[in-house]
Amino acid sequence: MEKISAEVIGKFESEGDANKLVYAPLNAPVKYRRTRIYILEYEGQVQSAEDFVNRSLVDDYADEVFFTGEPAVQDFSFYIDYEMKPGALDLEKEAILSSHKGTEGFNILSLKLVQRIYIFSDPSITSERFVRDVCNPAIHV
Repeated sequence: MEKISAEVIGKFESEGDANKLVYAPLNAPVKYRRTRIYILEYEGQVQSAEDFVNRSLVDDYADEVFFTGEPAVQDFSFYIDYEMKPGALDLEKEAILSSHKGTEGFNILSLKLVQRIYIFSDPSITSERFVRDVCNPAIHV
């Protein structure tokens, strides 16, 4: 069993105002940037798995993909990762697994879809507020 992590980031997206993420205004200027991470456990050839990611999960024109396992963004203060709880209806995951059927060269054993939000701020801003306001405990972990 092999494992790859693919972080996808929009080429044309820039840092946005983090007040869009929280319920009450922040008391300092804070920016954010959002990415998607796909973690595949699979059997087969790594090149086939990477080709599937590039063909099915990445828009060649609008996205960049990083297979390094390291954060795709630099100079951030912190980031939060969240995903759907096991057993929750995840239509994107189901669509990805359906589109994989019949792909040669590898077989997906498990797939995790993670949303990552990078926060750019001064050290007085902590992750707790973002976790509370962004993540819905009924459906996210």
